[in-house]
Amino acid sequence: MSDEQKLVRFGILGCANISIKLCKAISKAPNATLHALGSRSVEKAAAFAAEHSLPATVRVYGSYEAVVEDEEVDAVYIPLPTGLHVTWAVRVAERRKHVLLEKPAAMNTVELDRILEACEVYGVQFMDGTMWVHHPRTAKMKEALSDAQRFGQLKWIHTSLTYNPGPEFFKNSIRVKPDLDGLGALGDIGWYCIRAILWAVDYELPKSVLAFPGAILNEEGVIISCGSSMHWEDGRSATFHCSFLSYVTFDVTVLGTKGSLRLNDFALPFEESLGYGTFLESSELDYGKIEPGMWCPKSNKHVVETEFSQDVCMVKEFAGLVLKVKRCEMKPEKVWPILSRKTQIVLDAVKESIERGYKSVEIVS
Repeated sequence: MSDEQKLVRFGILGCANISIKLCKAISKAPNATLHALGSRSVEKAAAFAAEHSLPATVRVYGSYEAVVEDEEVDAVYIPLPTGLHVTWAVRVAERRKHVLLEKPAAMNTVELDRILEACEVYGVQFMDGTMWVHHPRTAKMKEALSDAQRFGQLKWIHTSLTYNPGPEFFKNSIRVKPDLDGLGALGDIGWYCIRAILWAVDYELPKSVLAFPGAILNEEGVIISCGSSMHWEDGRSATFHCSFLSYVTFDVTVLGTKGSLRLNDFALPFEESLGYGTFLESSELDYGKIEPGMWCPKSNKHVVETEFSQDVCMVKEFAGLVLKVKRCEMKPEKVWPILSRKTQIVLDAVKESIERGYKSVEIVS
């Protein structure tokens, strides 16, 4: 097998800021290469390629369609506004090219189902762009939560992801435009909060979702700040808050009957550029470390080393699946579309609860 056959050739639709990160990640992943970039004009695509020093071998196109039609493209990364996802993801799948789709995956579950059905029919791999789940730290945290002796039974989860981007954002960003990214903060950062909660409960959907009163919408009806609670039949519960109006937070707290897990950088590790990520864990087994006058044990800091940053890990994992499908070693891995769909179901329920005047929404699996 030639070296070229060991690489997934990526095309990228659009020159969004996140495309910069993915271009770098593709260049660092050992099983991927950037083959094509398309924008709404060839001048914009060429300027992007020059500004970010993309290799001269990268084909630059003046349309998204040209990337999709390029016979040498194996997989397409789609960072377009969410309102365009269903159109372009389906087109990509119909051309039998694998789909790496930026989050939120779709405007609603109906649209996402159209995307996933196309991927299923044409036999291509689907994955959404939730990077943090691919960091080695995430697997280590799951090991800690799965240790019944230390953690006990899971009882409660809270996640919070907020940032305040300033007045220009609210004037110009696609994230507050109803025809582009109509889910607003709920889609942009609430997606991360919901995914983290589902990850902690092994992706078991909650029985009910209840949005907190007081969600803030802009003049065009786009959510810019909201929160919600979730409840499971066995008594577990979770809450989250996402907002474009608050100081930056990336927090997760998971509480069990015997222990806890916390981190303040779940979506983007503080130290990842140095080759590691950390998290805090404590349990009843640590009570022997309690100092006089204290009632709460100090948390243990766990350091998880990583060869690649989480964006590179995502590209590497996705490309590995694509190569196996290309070689007929396996059919597309179905776990990734399942996780995306469950996240979308809960997101839809939060939005519905807000629209119904903060009434509880039952989720049917």
